[in-house]
Amino acid sequence: MIRFAKATVLFTLLTVVMTWPQAARLTTDAWQHEDVFFNMWRLGWFAHALAKSPAHVLDGNIFYPESRTLTYSDAMVVESVVAAPLLWTGVPPVLVHNLMMLGGIVLSAVGIFMLATTLTGSQTAGITAGIVFAFVPYRFDHFMHLELQWTVWIPWAFWALHRTLETGSMRDAVLLGLFVTLQVMSSIYYGLFLIVLVSVCALFLLCGVRRGEMRSRLAGLTVAGGTAAVLIAPYAFPYMAARQSLGPRPEVQIVMFSARPSSYRAATDTNYLYGDRSARMGRPERRLFPGVLPLLLALVGLLLYAPTNQALMYLIGLVTAFEMSLGLKGYTFSFLYQHVPAFDGLRAPARLGILVVFFLAVLAAYGQAALERAVSRRTRPALIVLIPAVLLLEYWVAPLPLTAYPTAPPPLYQWLHTQPVGVVAEFPMPQDGSPGHEPRYEYMSTFHQMPLINGYSGYYPESYVGRLYRLRGMPDDAALQALVADGVRYVIVHRGLYRRGAAEEVYSALKRHSRFREVGRFDDGLGGADVFAAR
Repeated sequence: MIRFAKATVLFTLLTVVMTWPQAARLTTDAWQHEDVFFNMWRLGWFAHALAKSPAHVLDGNIFYPESRTLTYSDAMVVESVVAAPLLWTGVPPVLVHNLMMLGGIVLSAVGIFMLATTLTGSQTAGITAGIVFAFVPYRFDHFMHLELQWTVWIPWAFWALHRTLETGSMRDAVLLGLFVTLQVMSSIYYGLFLIVLVSVCALFLLCGVRRGEMRSRLAGLTVAGGTAAVLIAPYAFPYMAARQSLGPRPEVQIVMFSARPSSYRAATDTNYLYGDRSARMGRPERRLFPGVLPLLLALVGLLLYAPTNQALMYLIGLVTAFEMSLGLKGYTFSFLYQHVPAFDGLRAPARLGILVVFFLAVLAAYGQAALERAVSRRTRPALIVLIPAVLLLEYWVAPLPLTAYPTAPPPLYQWLHTQPVGVVAEFPMPQDGSPGHEPRYEYMSTFHQMPLINGYSGYYPESYVGRLYRLRGMPDDAALQALVADGVRYVIVHRGLYRRGAAEEVYSALKRHSRFREVGRFDDGLGGADVFAAR
């Protein structure tokens, strides 16, 4: 526990430095991206539903009248459960979001530190693994994706895998199943990837088990798989039901978000050392450069460290994760896409890049441990300082582009919170294929929790797509009748979001309509909004 606590302090400080100035603006600012609104809506809705109606926690209030709308993307169960008490006690949602985001990075680094220290016997090697896993360009490419920072349980799953195959302990087997479950409930992408890679690595390690121990080890892995299956099933069933209506991801989309070999040479454009030269080789989701030093350390580890089955297992895991990240241009992911239903819902195989980094980080820890053994005691302190310093330099980025987010409801949503429950429609709605202002409307709904015809998520139901088509002519008669037919009770027109003159046209049409009455104009934080209610 002392080692864990010290590592937590160390990686908290490093995370503050490497993500600056996020720590200085925890209560107000976050990464400038619509997914930050989406993150805060998911956390806020989950906390609300958990307190009011836990049985309907997946029935998010967006895309009315659809149900199970939280399953249109990752529900982030673990993050939401951790965040709920904070939101219940009034902690500002932006602060909660940032704590969860940075906490995922810190805990991921601490987890791999504990794993690498156990495997190599060197705490400094564990620090090296933690730095690689926590601060590679992939982390900054996905700084707006809360669930993609939660790689927390991956190191612990492999720790439990080693323990299960070394001792045959049923306790360790149950822990393995539990850690896999927690990863699925933290990030479905990583959870599914982890199930495949743990299985591959377990099969390899089984080849080195003595014949007399084989039965107990197989029993342990069976218990681990059974534990994970039992715990994951209640969470999986709603997603399976949603998949029946939403269908698989189209192949063209998967190809777009699959890695290329060149992706592993691409850093983010904000990286000081490599950004200008390498960013053009990648695009969002395909910036997977792990750094030069980790590759060199991994090579040293494979050449100089005793070639144990465990070390070779991480090499096999790395190769498998790399091949899977190529998506439909590889073999493994293509097979899974065609034969395992859950995998045809994954849009971005390139996200396996963080698992490539995980395996590489452990191999780099082996390399540092080998170097520490090879050099003299007098040289060792310099080595221990130099390696982390070079790694941090490789991963150093420009100050993060942060922007302010509302931490309290504007008067419009304070008023709406006091009104009788009814379906809300907010305009303008998107018309050009972009999300428009839907993510902001969605986040603002956490302050009133009324059903909303608007929405933003990983999938869009057919009812929503059809509604956008029917409302494309707003404020013509067909669009207004569509609002009546959808049972809309409150229509909000955000004047500041319209081009000049367009808001007045919508306002006049609603004012003339027999089914709506004008309620008034409210401050929405965007230049004012007109509100109409159904008669």
